[in-house]
Order: sequence, then C-alpha cells, then structure tokens
Amino acid sequence: MDDKILHTLEYRKVLNTLSQYTQTSMGKKAVEELKPSVQLEDVKQLLAATDQAYTVDRLKGSPSFGGITDVNDSLKRARIGGTLNPHELLSVANTIMGSRRLKRFIAQIHEDEPVEILYNLSDLISEQKPLEDAIKACIDESAEVMDSASSELAQIRRELRNGEVRIREKLDGMIRSQSVAKMLQDQLITIRGDRFVIPVKAEYRSYFGGIVHDQSGSGATLFIEPESIVAMNNKLRETRMKEEREIEIILQKLTALVGDQADLLTIDIDITGQLDFIFAKARLAHVMKASLPRMNDRGYLKLKKGRHPLIPIEQVVPTDVELGNSYTSIIVTGPNTGGKTVTLKTIGLLNLMAMSGMFIPAEEGSQMCVFDAIYADIGDEQSIEQSLSTFSSHMTNIIRILKNMTPKSLVLLDEVGAGTDPAEGSALAIAILEHIHRMECRMIATTHYSELKAYAYERKGVINASMEFDINTLSPTYRLLIGVPGRSNAFAIAERLGLPGMILDYARGEVKEEDQRVEHMIASLEENRHAAETERGKAEVLRKEMEELRSRHEQELAKLEEQRDKLVDKAREDAKKIVDKARSEAEEIITDLRKLAQEEGASVKEHKLIAARKRLDEAEPEQKRKATGQRNNKPKRSIEPGDEVMVYSLNQKGHVVEMAGAKEALVQLGIMKMKVSLDDLELVSAAASASKSQGQRHVTTIKRTRDANIRKELDLRGANLEEALIEVDRFMDEAFLGNLGQVSIIHGKGTGILRTGIQDYLRKHKHVKSYRLGNYGEGGTGVTIAELK
Repeated sequence: MDDKILHTLEYRKVLNTLSQYTQTSMGKKAVEELKPSVQLEDVKQLLAATDQAYTVDRLKGSPSFGGITDVNDSLKRARIGGTLNPHELLSVANTIMGSRRLKRFIAQIHEDEPVEILYNLSDLISEQKPLEDAIKACIDESAEVMDSASSELAQIRRELRNGEVRIREKLDGMIRSQSVAKMLQDQLITIRGDRFVIPVKAEYRSYFGGIVHDQSGSGATLFIEPESIVAMNNKLRETRMKEEREIEIILQKLTALVGDQADLLTIDIDITGQLDFIFAKARLAHVMKASLPRMNDRGYLKLKKGRHPLIPIEQVVPTDVELGNSYTSIIVTGPNTGGKTVTLKTIGLLNLMAMSGMFIPAEEGSQMCVFDAIYADIGDEQSIEQSLSTFSSHMTNIIRILKNMTPKSLVLLDEVGAGTDPAEGSALAIAILEHIHRMECRMIATTHYSELKAYAYERKGVINASMEFDINTLSPTYRLLIGVPGRSNAFAIAERLGLPGMILDYARGEVKEEDQRVEHMIASLEENRHAAETERGKAEVLRKEMEELRSRHEQELAKLEEQRDKLVDKAREDAKKIVDKARSEAEEIITDLRKLAQEEGASVKEHKLIAARKRLDEAEPEQKRKATGQRNNKPKRSIEPGDEVMVYSLNQKGHVVEMAGAKEALVQLGIMKMKVSLDDLELVSAAASASKSQGQRHVTTIKRTRDANIRKELDLRGANLEEALIEVDRFMDEAFLGNLGQVSIIHGKGTGILRTGIQDYLRKHKHVKSYRLGNYGEGGTGVTIAELK
C-alpha cells in the first residue's frame, strides 16, 4: 500500500492512537510496522485474533504485560559471550515471569471461552522457570547481587562487614579523644574514595598524621585517613576487590545460562509483543465502540452508521453507504463544507483499518472489501516547490492512479476536474470517471459540476449521491444521501440572507429551463425520500415490537412444552410402576393357582392359565396424560392455616402452615415446605376450628404441649450429612409444633463434617433462636443444643 495514500487518509494517526493502548515496546514496534494486508485469508485471521482478544477483554479484562521488556540486546550480548549486569539479568528474569503469567492467563480463559488463536500463540511461549529461579536466587528486586549467590561471596561480605566495624570502632575511639576532638571540624566518620576518613581543621594538618584524600570547597576542612587505620583500609580494599571478582564470576555464570536459552527467549519476546499488539487493537475497539466487519474480496462494501475514528463520537455524523452490488461508482455532488471530503476519508480509512485486522467504528453487519490497493486524490495538494497549480497537482495524482489501478482497486477522487475552466473541467471529469468505471474499479468521486449528475443518472452502474443540506438553518447535516443528486441551494440561501427579490427573479430567469426542471425534480426526490424515511422509521418500530412479542411467545411456549413433557414422563413412570406391580401380583396368584391345581388334582389346564395371563397383559392401562385441572364446583371458602389443600401443579395434598401475603400460602408437603399461589390451591378439608364453627361436624382437637410424647433429643451418629439434614428438618418441625424451648442433636465428634453441616443448617433455620455446643455433662462437642423461638 502506497505510503502517500496512507498519509492522505490519515492512517498513521489511527496507528498513533492504537499505540497508546500497547503496554510493551515490542507492541509499539508492531503497531509502527503495521500495514494493511491485501490477502483475504490473512485479513480474516487478523480480525479473528482481534475478536478473540475483544472477548477476553470483555469477560476478564486485559491481561497484564507487567515486567515484560525488550531484552533482545541483552540476549545478543549473552550469545557472543559478554557479561550482563545485574539490571539486565533482572530484566530477563522479570520478562520470563511476565510471559509465563500471560501464558497461564490465556490458558485459563481458553478453558471457559475458547480463544484458539490466542491460545495457540501463547502456547509457543517457553516457560524458562529454572532460569528465572537461578537469577532470582542471586539477584534481588533492587538489582543487587545477594550474599546467598555463592558461599564465597557470603564469606567475603562477612569479612567486609567485620573490617568496617573494626575501622569504625577505631575511629570512634579517636574522635572521642579530647586531644583529637579539638582538631576536628565535626565529630563524625565519613568516606572518601572507599576509604574511611575524618574531617580535620586545616590549621591542624601539621599536627595530624595520615593521608589527605579530599578537602572542602572553602579549604577549611581536610578529609584525612589517620595513619593508624591505613593498613585496615588497605585490607578492606583488598576484600572489596575480591568481592568484585566473585560477583563477576556469578554474573558470568548467569549470563551463560541466559545465552543457552537466548533463542527461545527471543521467540518469547516476539510472541508477547504480538499478543500486546492484538490486545491493544481490542482495547481500541472498546474505546471506539467499534464492531467486527465481515470481509470479502469481490468488491462489495456496505457501511452501516460508519464514523470517522478521529472525530469525537459525540460530534461525528454516521455514514451509510453501499458499493459494489447494483452500482460500482458513486458521484457525490453538493456545495462546499457539506462533508464530502470527510465522507471519502471515512470510507477509505475504515477499509484500511479492516484490512489491518482492526474493528471499525460502525454498526454490526458492516462489510468491508480486501482491495489490492486503495487510491485517493483528496484535498488541495498544490506544491509551490514544484511550481504546480492545484489543477496540475490533481492531474499528476490522477495520472499515477490511472497507471497503477486494477479492477480490484478502490479509487477515491475529491473534486475531480476542479481548478480549471468549468466546461473543460466537467468534460475531463466525465472522461476520467468513465475510464475508471470501464475498468470495473470501485469508485467514489465528489464534484461541483452539475453535468456529472446527468452522467451518473444515465450511466448504468453509476449512482448519484449528495450531502444533505438544511434550508431552514442554512447549514449542512453531513448526511450522505444515496440516489439523490445535490442541489446548489444558491437561490434559497441568498433569499434567506436578504438578497432583494428583483435580483433573485432576474437570476432565475437566466437559468435554463432544463436546469430548473432538474432542480424541481431533485426537490421532489428529496420530499419523497423524507416521506419514505418517516414510513421506514414507523415500520422499524413495528418490526421490533413484533420481534419482541414473537420472542416472548416462543419462550412461553417452550416453558409450557417443557412442563408438559415433565408431566407426561411422570405419568408414564407412575403408570409403569402400577402395571409392574399388578403383573407381579398376578404372576404370584397364577403360581399359587398352579400349585393348588397340582396338589388337589384340579383340572386347571395350562392353556387357560396362559389365556388368563394374556388377559392381564391386555388389561394394562393405556398411558394417557391425566387432566390436571379438574377442579370441583363446590362453593369456595377462603383458605386458612391448618386447612388440607390440593396443590394442582404438583398433584399432591398438603396442609397450610401459614398465609404468606394476600396471594400465597406456606404449604407443608411431607417434609418439604413451599410457598404456593392461592390460585394453585383447592380446599380439601377445613381446619378443625373452621369445621366446628360451620357446624358441619364435631371434631375433637388435640393440642400438643411440652408434656406430650415428643422427642427432645435426636441421635444422628452413623448417618451421612444428607440423611442427617432430612432428619433434623423433620425433628425441628416436631419440636416447634410441640412448643419445645430447647432440643439436643447428637452428632458425635468424628471428623466434624456432620457437626459443621448441622450447625450451618441451624444458623439459617427460622425457628432457631440460638445454638451452642454441649457443656460438660451434656455431651461436649459431640452434641449441639438448639434454643427455639
């Protein structure tokens, strides 16, 4: 792709924005080297990688590339036998650690949400954990070689510390001496050139022996190494030299390890840079609210609500355009400042972005084409240095385009034929456009010449377009209108600005009748377009409403079918159990009859027994789905606590424990309690108190008290947790109905699983006020005591 075209369409500005979302220098380098691909499969692969990174970023956020740096220079020196310093070795170790962390992050994502391209790429990263550990064992986070790097280094540094302590002790005793203290500028010990010195007043130099290593700026203070510690300082210096030699040996060993793995580490750095680059494209897509375009190589382009990526989203006007299907060329006419140039740049730039593997700021369903080249002649490129006029500059560009373009190219021309005599310019523009159109290139061109409107109208495969202009506000709306040529609007604008009517009337008289008819035709087209857009908007609203209704209906239908299937399966299962039981009992009866016949000699024939069994088989009930809504027509009474009721949705009877609001009741179904809608309940028998008040029958009620025969202890030793919780649920209900204040649950000590599970259950139970472990004499930790509300 021509660099001049990339500059014209502001492709590099998009790359600069993309570069801001990279986290490594390798990623930035990949962005700088990015160019659009002209191979469809390559583009699809690039977009698929960006799409997977977009998914990862949406689900888990962007991965961290912390610690990963470009250590290629260090690796090159390690290969040729150079010695890396501690900072370089630490960078290598941190890069290994960051790459390994990145690889595992993508692998974890891949388990939940397949991201094949990213996973295959990251899987190539070699996990150099032994090398990382070897470096980290010798060099700390401050890039200092640690004492533990070798036993020799540890010994040398102990000698250093001991030597420094002895020197400081010697100097401390000296500066505390009254005879010496008066000669000192300050009573302190300092270091000059790795040697310990003390600050001596200059006038006492002749009275103070030793070596002068430095003096203050004013010359009033001399930094002297006392003669008594010269030998000690010399010894300390020798020890430091030994330390340096030992550190050099350690660094050489580590560098050799790095050199052995340099080739693999170079590949790791390249892969991490590629991943950083891919995730940067995904982050840019999120920021731009961009979408994945569909790609083709058949010259078809469809942009839905496309936005220029460099214009703020709150200011840009989206563009809709389609090219390459029923028409291959678009001629855009209309006045200046209407947005024609921005529209051209938007189409070209978004196509370049898609060919580079980037999402485009447009709605889902947009399609872009992989062209072999995109050519553009946009803007005033007049060159003073080359003494070229605007017209000459445009012609030079167009001639270059005509030489290089192919049927698989996209050509963008701005103000074609401008800068010269209108008659000659329009004729030249038509000739150029006709040549490009015959080459079957995809082309979008803008112009001021009204003659091109007629050309686009008459030429097959070419269509008119214009930038919308609001007459009421005298300002452009920047909307591209396909199929409608542009109007000059000169008379309307002049009239609104106050030009006298007589002048306007004279001007209108000078306009050819044919041109007036064209203007009226364009005005009529615009009115029809506005009406069609209004109707289309209404139709779109109705379509969305119908889709929502259809979706809701399908969901409800699916739920009903699922419930029906469950009921049918249950009915079949119940019927099969009944039939199996009946057949088993019948077989037993037949067996007994046969035995009886043999014992008593009765003349029960075998074929009669076979016939009897056949009749039993034929008597098997037909598996029909029962109607679950046969409610009786008895007069209804409001349901109250204690009533026996039928739950129709479950086809089971239960008892009402309490009312749960105006429309629900809490129903006891065996050991299970659940809230059920009153519409799903039918009274089977009223509670004892209600029946008595209605005088239907006399019922003797029994009220449980603390004196009733109710268990106060529950022994669960030997049970598993699931069985125990069922028993605890039943036991707590009995205790609550029996008005017990406190109960004991024996679970034993064991592993503690049973105790923990029971106490978790009691913590959430609505009837439990508190619970505790048993005290001494109550069973200790093998018993839980629960106090009821």
